[in-house]
Amino acid sequence: MELSRRLAVSGDLPPWCAAIAAILGAVSLICLVVELTRTRRGGAVVFGTGALSIAIVLAAILRPVRVSARESSVGARVVVLADVSRSMALADQGTTRAEVRDRALAALAGRSRDARLAVLGFGDGPARPLAGNEGRARAGDPRSDLAFALRSVAESPDERPKAIVVVSDGQLDDPPEGASRPALAAAARTVGVPIHTIATTRRTPKDASVRRASTAGAAVAHVPVPIRVEVACGGGLDCDKLTVTAKELREDGPPALLASGIADVTSGKAVVDLTVTMERAGARIVEIAIGAPQGDEIRENDRRLLALGVVRERVRVLHVAGRATQDVRALRRWLKQDASVDLVAFFILRTPADNPQADPDDLALIRFPVDELFDTHLPSFDAVVLQDFDAQPYGLVKHLPSLSRYVRHGGGLIMVGGPNSFVAGGYAGTPLAEVLPVELDGSANAEGADVAPLVPAWTQEGAAARLLGPLRGVVGDELPEMPGANVLGTARAGALVLWTHPTRRTRAGTPMPVLAVGDQGDGRSIALAVDGAWLLDFSPLGARTAARAHGALWDGMLGWLMRDPRFEPAQVDVPGGCVAGEPVRLRVRSALHLQNTRITTALTRLDASMPRRSVETTASGETATVELGSLDAGGYSARLSIGEGLSTRHDFACEAGGDEWADSRPDGARLRELAAAAGGTFAFADGPIDVPVPPPTVINAERHVTPALPAWVWAFLAASTLGTHWLVRRRGGLA
Repeated sequence: MELSRRLAVSGDLPPWCAAIAAILGAVSLICLVVELTRTRRGGAVVFGTGALSIAIVLAAILRPVRVSARESSVGARVVVLADVSRSMALADQGTTRAEVRDRALAALAGRSRDARLAVLGFGDGPARPLAGNEGRARAGDPRSDLAFALRSVAESPDERPKAIVVVSDGQLDDPPEGASRPALAAAARTVGVPIHTIATTRRTPKDASVRRASTAGAAVAHVPVPIRVEVACGGGLDCDKLTVTAKELREDGPPALLASGIADVTSGKAVVDLTVTMERAGARIVEIAIGAPQGDEIRENDRRLLALGVVRERVRVLHVAGRATQDVRALRRWLKQDASVDLVAFFILRTPADNPQADPDDLALIRFPVDELFDTHLPSFDAVVLQDFDAQPYGLVKHLPSLSRYVRHGGGLIMVGGPNSFVAGGYAGTPLAEVLPVELDGSANAEGADVAPLVPAWTQEGAAARLLGPLRGVVGDELPEMPGANVLGTARAGALVLWTHPTRRTRAGTPMPVLAVGDQGDGRSIALAVDGAWLLDFSPLGARTAARAHGALWDGMLGWLMRDPRFEPAQVDVPGGCVAGEPVRLRVRSALHLQNTRITTALTRLDASMPRRSVETTASGETATVELGSLDAGGYSARLSIGEGLSTRHDFACEAGGDEWADSRPDGARLRELAAAAGGTFAFADGPIDVPVPPPTVINAERHVTPALPAWVWAFLAASTLGTHWLVRRRGGLA
């Protein structure tokens, strides 16, 4: 802090008055000089007294004061907006754009020591402070929204800056590419101060990329979906034609080719329309890729991962029944009445054992095309229901491996009990038995069924399962007596038993499952070991519940099989998306109470190139966060088990750069235009950075003001000098 002394005009005089007085004094002096050119008598004396009187009158008006003050100067506040979007992580001749940005920030700080620099990062959302090394080399935001950052600075309660400096590669989302000068000026007016810009990059890399992949409308299972793919080449790379492919990433095998096309690149750009058909509903990861030419410097943007939420227009169900029992009729009636179900049903009237000489085409109401169904058309079904059906007599045994693969690849299977089901139907030891949620005893003396009447017992998990919520809403804890059950073994690992036999035990000593569900690879399966579910409607219980229980049971089971969100134990998403190399978090929300509930997450990569990773988290509320750590680029599947209940699957894609890397061209011209529109300067980071620094602000800690002379003295002197000048003028012959 320094002590300064100076003269100033009176503080009660408006600045405009002082300016007018000074102008009038100057005009008076000029007029006096002009007047003296017309006479030669006493010119020096007249001029001297005239100039003195003008000065004294001016001093009488301004009334000068002596000011002594202890002052300190504070540098002007300058906000530096540093681009922290993902495009800043792109390599640029051995270094990254983020590293060039940081060197520019350091150089700017060295040249602007008289200013107070506030370094903020801008990307997706408002500008935010980057303190110390926190922001160095950061480049992870999915967008670079400079317009939003400028608005956030203007609306901030902090001290208003005197200038703004933007350090970026110019690849901005807003203001967009090709924005006009008026549009850039409008963005600058939000802050009302000069905006200086520094471009980190001059050179456009040699790069072929998938700029964008998008679908029109929702993706519906079994319905062709158009995908528009925009590709581009830059930096002088030679790529007249590019092969574009669309593949579905699958957990249980290599990617499946869905479509391909050729892009004819003109003026560096091309558009290709592909058509794909997704056979399974749910979250599906589609890889859109190009065959990049030699010399491509950025391989990471040669493919994009498109997460499709595939929905069902109608659930396509294949219902195969061994005989027309009451339970079969009840299920078929419910399936036909549900407008959301596209039903294909086959009833077997007789088997070859009934009449060895019978024509096979006469064994069913409609000829059972077993080979066509299970060789060709099986993938088109969302669920297969095998009800009281013996596979051996109808030629289904040879198709059991494909039916097992169908389930593991995302299909749904429900096996319903009866005299010709489970062990009694010859399924023990077959590939299909491996995808059931329960084990089947394949020994020679295995018992197929227990015909003693039973009332299934609810398990604790069954009472809490959301898929049985509709049934419990109708019947509560009550179930009707049913005529016997198929004999099942213990539940497989990861399966959930919802009903058990009231008295019968498995070989392991646990209550025998009657209703069990479980995930099988990418699909799901259900084992219902009774053929008396129709009694939920046709019984005293059904009479009291208006015959709504049977439909409620199947609504929940089929909905869970199709991953209907109503019956999933939790909803999972990845807030902010997944960026390769950065920590990934899953957000878990459940209608169940999650307080102190263990959440086990099994993470796998869809191309099976990563060992299964298991993460355990204890929830502390209705929403929980699962930390997965950093992941490489690719498609992933996370299966979350809430406590001891069923699991929820969530597939997601992790990209290296996403939209920010899809277009690798720097745009220094846009930064130059912005600076020109905002009254600032432009520079490249590899050249001299000479940003004008606003003048500092002076702060007075202590200030004393003393009049040079009292006002009456100035008035007396003005009158005296004017009178003397008048007398001198008269003697010199001037009027």
